[in-house]
Amino acid sequence: MKWILALDQGTTSSRAILFNAMGEIGGIAQKEFTQHYPHSGWVEHNPHEIWSSQLEVARQVLRENNVAASEVAAIGITNQRETAVVWDRKTGEPIYPAIVWQDRRTAQLCDQLRAEGHADRIQKKSGLVIDAYFTGTKFQWILDHVDGARARAEAGELACGTIDTWLVWNLTKGKNHCTDPSNASRTMLFDLQTKSWDDELLQLLRVPKSMLPTIVPSSGVLAETAEGIFESSIPVAGIAGDQQAALFGQNCHKHGMVKNTYGTGCFMLMQVGDEVKSSKHRLLSTVAWQAGSDQPMQYALEGSVFIAGAAVQWLRDGLGLIESSSQVEELAASVPDTGGVYFVPALAGLGAPHWDSYARGTICGLTRGTTKAHLARAALEGIAFQVADVLDAMRQDSGLPIEELRCDGGASVNGLLMQFQADMLQCPVVRPKIVETTALGAAFLAGLGVGYWKDIGELEATWKSEQVFEPKMAVADVNRLRAQWAEAVQRSMGWVKP
Repeated sequence: MKWILALDQGTTSSRAILFNAMGEIGGIAQKEFTQHYPHSGWVEHNPHEIWSSQLEVARQVLRENNVAASEVAAIGITNQRETAVVWDRKTGEPIYPAIVWQDRRTAQLCDQLRAEGHADRIQKKSGLVIDAYFTGTKFQWILDHVDGARARAEAGELACGTIDTWLVWNLTKGKNHCTDPSNASRTMLFDLQTKSWDDELLQLLRVPKSMLPTIVPSSGVLAETAEGIFESSIPVAGIAGDQQAALFGQNCHKHGMVKNTYGTGCFMLMQVGDEVKSSKHRLLSTVAWQAGSDQPMQYALEGSVFIAGAAVQWLRDGLGLIESSSQVEELAASVPDTGGVYFVPALAGLGAPHWDSYARGTICGLTRGTTKAHLARAALEGIAFQVADVLDAMRQDSGLPIEELRCDGGASVNGLLMQFQADMLQCPVVRPKIVETTALGAAFLAGLGVGYWKDIGELEATWKSEQVFEPKMAVADVNRLRAQWAEAVQRSMGWVKP
C-alpha cells in the first residue's frame, strides 16, 4: 500500500490528492464547479455536481499517476463545512440544492431564536453563536420550504448531512450514513459535553433526529467504497471538516498551537486539548477531532472570517481588475500602501468576533488618486486585518501567548499578504513546505486509521517549514492602521435592514 488518497471537497472546487508516507504530494487533480446565487445573500450548489466532480478528480488522479486502487491504503475526506444537503433515503435524490455555508437566508430565523432567549442555551450546549452560517437552520429552512418535506422527514423517508456525509453516502451507494464529530459540531444540533445529537436543540430547530447521520470517530475504518466506484474497494478511514483537518495537517497537537487557513474564507483554530474551552469574545468552541474510538475528543477555539480569498475572486470576476487571482500580489505590490483606502470585505456579513449577518462590504477612503492597485492592496490588507481581530480575541480567551501562526491555504502563497499579516499580529507567520494542509490532515487521519502511520510522532516528523515571516513594522504604525480599520468595520455593520 503506497498511497493515501485525500478527497478535498471545497467551496469552489473538488480536489483529490495522493500522499506518500513522507506526507509528500504524489499527484493532484482539481475541478471547479458552479456557484449559484438565486437571490441576494443566497448561495447554493448542485449536490450531484459536488459528487460527480469529486468522483471525477479521484479517478483522474489515480489514472494520471498510474496508481491502482489496490495501491491506496485508505481514503480521507475533508469538506466545506456547514453546507446542508437533504435527500431521499431510497433514491439518494436531493430534494433541494445544497445550501452553502456562506448563505444568509436564515438570518431572520436566527434573529427569532435570539429574540426568544435561546442564545445562551445554544452556545452553552453547542459552543456556537446563533448564526445563519451553521447547518441546523438550513435543514429547518429546507423542511419548511419544500412541499411535503417535513412530513416525509417525520416519516423517516429523508436523510440529511454536511458534505462529508453526502460523499460517504455516494461512495458507499447509500450503505453508510455517517459524519464525524468535527462536522457534527458545526450544526448547532450537537452537544459538546455529551458528544451526541441533542434532543433539546433538535426540538428548537425542528429537525427530526431520524434524518441525522451516525457520528463516528474522525479516524478509523468507517466504510468501504462500493463496487464500481473504483476498480477495487478502498477503506474510507478519515473524516474532518476542512478547518479541523488543516489544524491536524499543521501538526497543531499541543495546547495553544494556532493555524490560519487562507481560503475562500479565513479560519483560525487554536488547539485547546481534551476539555471544551468557552469564549468570552464570541469565538466558537468546536470539536477539533477524535483520532480513534479509544482516543479522547480534542477541542478547539475558532474564529471564522467569511470572505478572504473570495474578495480577490470578486476583484477578478465582479470588477475585472485582474484576469487571474495570482496577479493580485504583483498589482498590490506596485504601490507602497493603500493610499488611505480600507476594504472591509463583508460580502457575506461579518463573522468572528463581530457576528453581524447584516453587515455588507464597504470601501472607505476613496479619492480621485485611488487606482486599481490601491484597491488590490486594500483587499489583501482587509484579509489580514480581519485575521488580526480574531487572533486578539483568541489571545484574550486563552490567556496564552501566541508564539507563532502556522498558515496554509491558497492565499498563503502570497508573500505580501503574509508579511503584512506578521506585521499586524506582531508575531511570526510560518508557512509550511506543503500548504495543502487541509488535504494532508484528512490523509493523516485516514492513514492513522489503517496503521499506515503508527502514531502522532510519525506525523510530526513529516512537517517542515518553508518560510518564516517576521514582523518588521513599527508598533505605532500597526496601532494607527488597526484603529482606522476598526472605524471602517463600524461603517460596514448593520447595513442591510432585516
